[in-house]
Amino acid sequence: MIKKLLILLALFMLMAEMSYAKTTQLNYKATFGIFGTVGTIKNTLTQNAKTYTIKTTVKLAGLAKVLMGGQVEEYISKGHMENGLMISDKYTMTSTKKEKVVKKEYVINHKKKHVNKRYRKWLKGKLVQDSINKLKFYAKDDLLTLYFNLGYAVKQKGKTYLFKAVGLEKQQGKVNITVPSDTKNTSYKKDLGAGAKLYAKALIHQKNFRKKKGDILLAIGQDGFIKKSVIKDVLMYGDAKLIRTK
Repeated sequence: MIKKLLILLALFMLMAEMSYAKTTQLNYKATFGIFGTVGTIKNTLTQNAKTYTIKTTVKLAGLAKVLMGGQVEEYISKGHMENGLMISDKYTMTSTKKEKVVKKEYVINHKKKHVNKRYRKWLKGKLVQDSINKLKFYAKDDLLTLYFNLGYAVKQKGKTYLFKAVGLEKQQGKVNITVPSDTKNTSYKKDLGAGAKLYAKALIHQKNFRKKKGDILLAIGQDGFIKKSVIKDVLMYGDAKLIRTK
């Protein structure tokens, strides 16, 4: 009898926890210089006091869709809440292009402070590659939580922060985020528009950016989520922009 009561109590608590789960939908349109709209990004964030799940789907459009063979990418982050921030426990990236599927799965062990990555590739439905390795760095964030936490993780303006995110192996996970003071954000407003709660700049180092580096300018809305971002001077094609539509 006691066992049944405990099971019923556990189920009741689970249902109560689920009833307080909040779902947020964040959609974006991507544009790229002379090419116009090149894709859409749909994000679904579900969270409660203890856990969260983020699911992101990236679909190409127009000329980009043709050039990339209709490639679709899906990102899923699952983890727990800690001091109001999302802490990643598992991060999955899946890329589908015609008859090729690539999946990268990252499992983060916070107790031992290490990250294991599993890489798998399928061609025409057949698994042709499967490997597991340990990353050379540890991080509490993945690329999705870094994006969704930013409005809450940054507390002070006029400062540069160093974050680490799983999914950025070539950079050892490092991302520099600079937040200008209110007196030095004029240039940000020019590219991102006025009315943001916070402006920031992320510095990355990749071959596809002019001079092997690129600045991602970010405008964070009053709700704490990014409402617009601009990558300046991507090669010879101009700026790449991400604009929130929902």
